[in-house]
Amino acid sequence: MHPWRHDSHGQENPEGAPLVLSVNLAQSRLAIIVDFGREPVVPLAVRFDEYGDIDVLNVMEVARPVPGPGQVLVKVVAAGINPGEASIRKGLLHAVWPATFPSGEGSDLAGVVAEVGPDVTRFGVADEVLGFVHTRGSHAEFVVADVDNLVARPASVRWEVAGSLFVAGTTAYAAVRAVNLVAGDTVVVSGAAGGVGSLAVQLARGRGAKVIGLASEAHHGWLAGHGVVPLVYGEGVAARIRDASGDRVDAFIDTFGGGYVEMAIGLGVAPDRIDTIIDRAAAEKYGTKTDGSAAAATAEVLAKLAGLIAEGSLDVPIAKTYPLTEVRRAYRDLEERHTLGKIVLEP
Repeated sequence: MHPWRHDSHGQENPEGAPLVLSVNLAQSRLAIIVDFGREPVVPLAVRFDEYGDIDVLNVMEVARPVPGPGQVLVKVVAAGINPGEASIRKGLLHAVWPATFPSGEGSDLAGVVAEVGPDVTRFGVADEVLGFVHTRGSHAEFVVADVDNLVARPASVRWEVAGSLFVAGTTAYAAVRAVNLVAGDTVVVSGAAGGVGSLAVQLARGRGAKVIGLASEAHHGWLAGHGVVPLVYGEGVAARIRDASGDRVDAFIDTFGGGYVEMAIGLGVAPDRIDTIIDRAAAEKYGTKTDGSAAAATAEVLAKLAGLIAEGSLDVPIAKTYPLTEVRRAYRDLEERHTLGKIVLEP
């Protein structure tokens, strides 16, 4: 450990060293940095040097990033983790998104602007922001972000929610948009309690649709409380869907994979009203849609989602939070695929 290193649970602070505190104010965690005249501690970031399981993930000291034109340096307060990151780290997406080693990871972020690049006027030091990066670098204490990929954090949106919104939120937004829901439609969502599914069911309800959510029984109470008809997945689920829908399913959003595209076709859903964010092979076979985060990855969409949260129209369930140093435990939980909502790192 660096002699001036601190963590989220306590500070090692030799005389004259920078002191970093965490203060809870109105459910917000505000990072306060008091400089006693020496150089800041060397920041930490997640890195991996080869493809593999969670054991390849390490938290390492790295050089403090420097923002360029159109960029700001963000002191990260919260950063969500996502299944796609695990797939990249395992090498499963090497043909599409190869890693360059040593590789960082992470897209989602929320934090406080620590430094601005040349000619940046949209944000200033100490502004609170949420957004994303495409550099696989948000699982870190500091990250450089393009100002075009950031929006102001509404005061009522908790840090852990703001920091986990981008990937799940824009994916859910794109998937719901892709199936063209109108009031009175019936839509089925697989993985309905997951990071994406839990948002997709609410956005679909917002369009006036009847929503059937497939999830483990442990999460049925949350789904029912958000106006969703919950059903247990597994053997006999197609028959349960027919019963719950009155044998009329207009659209299907698959966030889980494992045969749900074929099931949707068997239920009579038109291919252009099926969207899968995970099963590309089935989508190619049946001609369904695959709209996900990339189809809605804009600050405009992110601001709209943050606004819905701020007004109480969208709930982002947080399953667990972990300090950055416990990134392996965080991904172990994620890869079990049984959590309700998002898992978030708090550097």
